[in-house]
Amino acid sequence: MGIRQQSYQQMFTFAPSQKDHVAATRIMISVAVPLGILVLLGREDLTIFAAFGTFTSIYARLEKPQMRFRHQSQAGLILSFATGVGLLLGNFGANPWVLILTCSLVGAIGSMLAIRWSLRPAGGIFFIFATGAIGSIPPNGIPFQSLLLTVLAAGFSVLMGFVFGWFGEGTRGIIFSEPPNHGLTNRQVLERGLYFFLTTLAAGVIGELSGLSHSYWAQVAAAAVLLGANTVARVVRGINRVLGTFGGILITAFFISLQPDTWHVLVLVVLSQFLGEMFVLRNYGFAMLFITPLAMFMIYLANPFTNYELLTARLLETAIGSAVGMLGVIITPAQELVNKDTVAVPVLRVARTLKK
Repeated sequence: MGIRQQSYQQMFTFAPSQKDHVAATRIMISVAVPLGILVLLGREDLTIFAAFGTFTSIYARLEKPQMRFRHQSQAGLILSFATGVGLLLGNFGANPWVLILTCSLVGAIGSMLAIRWSLRPAGGIFFIFATGAIGSIPPNGIPFQSLLLTVLAAGFSVLMGFVFGWFGEGTRGIIFSEPPNHGLTNRQVLERGLYFFLTTLAAGVIGELSGLSHSYWAQVAAAAVLLGANTVARVVRGINRVLGTFGGILITAFFISLQPDTWHVLVLVVLSQFLGEMFVLRNYGFAMLFITPLAMFMIYLANPFTNYELLTARLLETAIGSAVGMLGVIITPAQELVNKDTVAVPVLRVARTLKK
C-alpha cells in the first residue's frame, strides 16, 4: 500500500468494529461509579484524582479475564505511581520546568514498563497526563486521601474488568490473545524510553516557552503521536489529533456556554468516555471529537471555568506537541526498522547451536 493510500485510509476510513460497545460500556461504568459517588457526596473537587484511577479501565480491552486482571493491575500500579508523583510536585510547589522534566521521566519509565509487560494501549501517554495534571493542582491538604481515591478507582476498574468476563468480554466472540514477546533487548527498550523522554521533553519545553498555561498537554500530544505503528501512521495520528482536538474544542465550548450544572457535566463526562472508546480503535481523529471534551469536562467538573482561554490553550498546546512528535518521527530513523535483526540474530544463534 502506497503512502498516500495508507494516509487516506487512516484519516478518512473506519476500521471494522471489534465489539467496541462491550469494552466501551465497561469503561463507562468504571468511570461513572467513582465519579458519581464523589458528586453525590459533594466532593467534585476530588473527582480528578479518581478519574486518573479509572484510566486503568482503558487497558486490556477484549483480553481474557485473567490476562486483563494482570495487565490492568500493572497499569493501575503505574497510574497510581504517576498520580503520587504529581501530588508530591503539587504539594511542594514545583516550578514548571521541574514538572516538565518529571512528566517526561515518569512517562518514559511507564512506556518502558508497558513494553516489558505488553500493556495495551502501549506508551506512556496516560502516565504523563496523570503526573502533569495532578502536579499542576494547588495543594488540597489531603494528599494521602487523594492518592487513596486513585488507588480505589483503579481497583474498581480492575474489578469491572473481571466482572465483564461474565458478560462475554474476552470469553466469547472476539478475544485478543496474549501479546507476543516484544523481542527487544534491554538496550533497545532503554533506547525507546530515551526517545520517548526526549521527544516529550522537547514538546513540554516549547509549550512552556510559548507562554501557554498547560505545557503537559503538549507532552501528552507528542506522546500520542509516538503510538503509531510506523512513520506514516504516526504522522497521520498527529494530524488527526490536531483536527480532532479542534472539533472537540468547539463541542466543549458549546456545552460550556450553556453553563451546565454538576450532574449535567457528569453525564457529559460519561457519555464522552463511552463514545471515545467506541471509536478510538476505528478512527483516531473522529474519536478525538469525544476524547477532547472528556478531558475538558473532567477539569470543569473538578474546577468549573468561565472563560475560553483554557480551551484555546488546549488547542495550541496540542498543535505544538503534535508538531514536535511528527517532526521527531520524520527526522529520526523509524523505530520499527532500527535494530531489526532482533529476531534474525536469535534464530541464527539457535541454528548454530543445533548444528554443533
